[in-house]
Amino acid sequence: MKNNFFKATYLLLFFVLFSCNKKKLTEVVEVPLPSAEEKITMGIPDDVQANDGSFQLEKLGFGYDALTPNISAITLENHYSKHYLSYTNKLNEAIAGTNLENLTIEEVVSQLDTSNEELKNNAGGYYNHSLYFKCIGAKAAGQPKDSLAAAIDKDFESFDNFSTQFKGEATKLFGSGWVWLIVDRSGKLQITSTANQDNPLMRNAKVQGKPILALDVWEHAYYLDYQYKRKNYIDAFFNTINWRKVEENYEEAIAK
Repeated sequence: MKNNFFKATYLLLFFVLFSCNKKKLTEVVEVPLPSAEEKITMGIPDDVQANDGSFQLEKLGFGYDALTPNISAITLENHYSKHYLSYTNKLNEAIAGTNLENLTIEEVVSQLDTSNEELKNNAGGYYNHSLYFKCIGAKAAGQPKDSLAAAIDKDFESFDNFSTQFKGEATKLFGSGWVWLIVDRSGKLQITSTANQDNPLMRNAKVQGKPILALDVWEHAYYLDYQYKRKNYIDAFFNTINWRKVEENYEEAIAK
């Protein structure tokens, strides 16, 4: 009888403790969802300003959420307001008081000493990102027209061949770098790639020419959206290309 009493007591205590712990557990894991106001914290691209210096950021002309679902707002904000901004500020610091301070960015990257890794990375990072952000846009996509379309048909036989080759170059590029559509020194369109923040204007480029389209394949450009699936990001990039701007770049390149 005594044993039955203790068993009943222990059983009652177990249920009381279990009930209390369950309540505590519920209280711990219940997290209120953020309000709509709390979610909007990244601001707008025009809020982002580089420090005083020779170079400033290219204006986006659209909001961070304008390229979804191809490029998410958080990826675009991180890419533009952190990575691009950092290269801009570091470049301005590096050239302050030097003979590079009053040159255009094209002149800087084509004249700099490529053995100077810090200057090469920051100047290249600024130039490359500036072109990248100029060549993407909201409600863009489609295909090139007019003179650029004719040049692509001439040099690649068709737009489909061009896009297949461009995507293939981007997919096979090992590590971090960039893929380019350039006008080479003979006036022909070529696809090429460079490692890190190098570009085809630099003296060390294996294929030199004037870039008219740039694709950033560093992980910061796509990892938050696509993780290791770089090919999906490359396909999505083609939905964001502002072909009108790329054609302007082409016209400028062949005019020189």
